[in-house]
Amino acid sequence: MIIHSHPTGNFNVRMTAKALYEAELLEEFHSCLCLPKSNFIINIFGKKIREEYERRVFLNLPQKLQFSHPYREIARIANQRLNIINNDNDKISGISIDSIYKDFDSQVAARLKNNDKARAIYAYEDGAKNSFKQAKKSGIKCIYELPIGYWKSARNIFEEEKAINPEWASTLTGLNDSNEKLERKDEELARADDIIVASKFTKETLAQCNMTNKNIHIIPYCTPAMITTNEPTIGKDSLRILYVGSLTQRKGISYAIDAVDQLGEAVTLTIIGKKNTCECKKLNNALERFSWYESLPHNRILEQMRLHDVLLFPTLFDGFGLVITEALSQGLPIITTKNSGGPECIRNGIEGYIVPIRDVNAISMCLEGLSKDRDKLKQMKLNCIKRARSLNYDRFSKNLITVIKDIIT
Repeated sequence: MIIHSHPTGNFNVRMTAKALYEAELLEEFHSCLCLPKSNFIINIFGKKIREEYERRVFLNLPQKLQFSHPYREIARIANQRLNIINNDNDKISGISIDSIYKDFDSQVAARLKNNDKARAIYAYEDGAKNSFKQAKKSGIKCIYELPIGYWKSARNIFEEEKAINPEWASTLTGLNDSNEKLERKDEELARADDIIVASKFTKETLAQCNMTNKNIHIIPYCTPAMITTNEPTIGKDSLRILYVGSLTQRKGISYAIDAVDQLGEAVTLTIIGKKNTCECKKLNNALERFSWYESLPHNRILEQMRLHDVLLFPTLFDGFGLVITEALSQGLPIITTKNSGGPECIRNGIEGYIVPIRDVNAISMCLEGLSKDRDKLKQMKLNCIKRARSLNYDRFSKNLITVIKDIIT
């Protein structure tokens, strides 16, 4: 039986928990907040409170298997929503993301001391150091999911990018990680018996840094269940381009903007994402020229995907990129790089294009081609929907459970 833990429980974590439960392998699921299904009382609160509540409900799991460790996370959310302490959460030691992850990890570790049924713990980057340490003492196997590439590879790319585009360097916040945080990551990897990644790229980053003495399994994530049934729409005038993600150079934001600028009035760009700094003048100036939404509810993001012609995701460093599978599910072709889960999901020229990192000309050529050939664009949109149906939960679950059973037997 498996202890599964993650502080916040995103879509991919939920699908893993669901798969483990359906295979009768889930002993306990731990998160900061595991809330019961919302009732009429929740409905009297505002929309934002309801959305935050429902984001922490795990409908696919029995309540008896869910364990919450809520206090710091409640304080973080309260401060974020109500601005009780006029400061950035990440700079307030008790409720920073790092402190919440460490505290959560310690609480899961304490739970492991008294569990004699667990055969493995399945945990994630930044939230596994102490629980893995306790698991080793208890003879429990450690399964580690690395959702993004290895940090040393990231540092190499970010340092290169800082030299190439110094005006965008302030958005590369990964360069600010403390030595303590980086050492923690390495300790987690050292204690892991098996590592699960979602892309070939993530596995390659481990090999580049001589982290090849582990069993590494590639299991791509699945597409969301809400695959569109609508007929794809094609813009008659300018090609409608969408960017969804944090507004950082890690995601290749400057390359997206430069490619769009090359094509002028032949294209339009909509940006959905939050800034992680106000100090990047180039970004600030660009956002004044394009349609920009700092944040939208998930259903509105999917709606925007249906209203656009291409998703532009020229990331420099990603473990997968959930936005890729979301775009496929809404019939939106994707232009992305090999430094993501793109090669696992997209067939080049069929559902989109895989381009080299930092290649503005390659991006603009792909966009120009689709702008001029709307029949090809329509076929790509249909291909995306078909591809999304094939990259489904059942496929993901089968692959995951096969690997997990091999690990624990």
